[in-house]
Amino acid sequence: MKPERVCRVVLGAGAGAVALVAALIFVPWPGPGGLLEGVGRPPAAGAGGATAVVRAETALRAGARVPEARLAALVADRERWLRAHPKDEAVWAELGTAYLEAGDPAAYGKAEGALRRSLALRPAARGNAAGQTGMGALAAARGDWAAARRWGEAAAKAAPEGWRAQAVLADAYTGLGDSASAAKAVERLRELAPHAAAGMGRAAEAYWQRAWREDASAAAFDAVALTASPLERSAALTRVGELAFERGEPADALGAYDEALRAAPKAEATGRAAALAGRARALAALGRGEEALRGYAAALQARPLPGYALAAAEAAEALGDQEAAREYGELLRAKVAERAAHGVDGALVLARWQADHGGAEEAVEALMERWWVRRHRSPQVADALGWALLRADRARDALPYARRAHEQGPRNALPVYHRGMIEQALGLAGPARRHLTEALRINPSFSPLGAPAARQALEELGEPAEGGPKDVYGSEVPQSPGVPKAKPKGPRPAKKARE
Repeated sequence: MKPERVCRVVLGAGAGAVALVAALIFVPWPGPGGLLEGVGRPPAAGAGGATAVVRAETALRAGARVPEARLAALVADRERWLRAHPKDEAVWAELGTAYLEAGDPAAYGKAEGALRRSLALRPAARGNAAGQTGMGALAAARGDWAAARRWGEAAAKAAPEGWRAQAVLADAYTGLGDSASAAKAVERLRELAPHAAAGMGRAAEAYWQRAWREDASAAAFDAVALTASPLERSAALTRVGELAFERGEPADALGAYDEALRAAPKAEATGRAAALAGRARALAALGRGEEALRGYAAALQARPLPGYALAAAEAAEALGDQEAAREYGELLRAKVAERAAHGVDGALVLARWQADHGGAEEAVEALMERWWVRRHRSPQVADALGWALLRADRARDALPYARRAHEQGPRNALPVYHRGMIEQALGLAGPARRHLTEALRINPSFSPLGAPAARQALEELGEPAEGGPKDVYGSEVPQSPGVPKAKPKGPRPAKKARE
């Protein structure tokens, strides 16, 4: 397998995931690449590699994805330059950014070393915004959203007109569950870089996180129109497919993923991975499970992300292939451990697997100690924590987290389904029936395992008793300590600001 390539910090994910978790897991958002404001341009070493280096640098400056060969040429060129000019702090920042853009967690240590060398030569106090922004992007790539916010805010203060710091902040605030601040960062990003596809892509994510479905779809299509390269176009079309799937339109999603695969250069295997995984997910929703498994295998061959292994395991389990499901589960664990060795926290995706496979208490402990206590309280973390608590036979503790995920997160079917199942376990028949129905209305095929389970639960609940359910809103269940009541998402930005 080729090294993993993660062009956007994830979200998701997560933007996955799916959602944000899922969206961050499945969609390769345009990355923090191009964190190069104020960076000098040393001449490309050798005429033969000059064109590739210049094109890579141009793409990074625009926040666009860079083909692997061009990125390798840029890295080699900058390493060569720094051997002769070791005190060039601007190029150290550029090199660190290029290492990060390559997306292989094994290179994150080299990225950190280069960025810290840049900051040592020119400290943050002297305005090294490129170094600060790079460190923020690295923290986000590792899932340390609090550190990403600190670095991003410092970079934005040092260089108020630098849109790349706003991109880091949008990711960081999303990971911390602060959707209002994420939306502000995205709006500022769009003001500073109105023609950047990366900015429009983040706008789509921010709108989706706030349940503004039409705005998110419009921004996603606008991002496609703004792309400047086949690889970037493929990533934008993959995002369109992801949103279509979450709206419950798997056929439309499949069409977008197919178009994304046609747009992506065949030589860019890792750049095609998210479209392959998304296509597999759509195929599973359309009842084409065997094709879906082949699609997940192709995605994992190109880019072995834990999230793809999780989706493949669930697809295999839905088909009754327990051996394949177990193997994909083992792959998930192995990849999480491998990435953890390079500072990447995979507790969230691992917890989703553990909750349903005998490790619910372990999942609760990991999510509580490594995410919730550190104030990484996105709706996706709340959802995973609530589900793990239910699977650990702690439904009463689970409900406040499920409420938070449902009421503060995007309008995805999965957290609504989880809330309904928790309410069923608590004997709250009215709310359970309402939320399970809502999940299937949002997306009738949201999960190869969850959607059938939701239908079965509704059959077990039956019709409401004459006179209506006794406790429609589930108000008898108190809040758990440390889980504040959901707040309104707030007004949308003015029409002028969103156009």
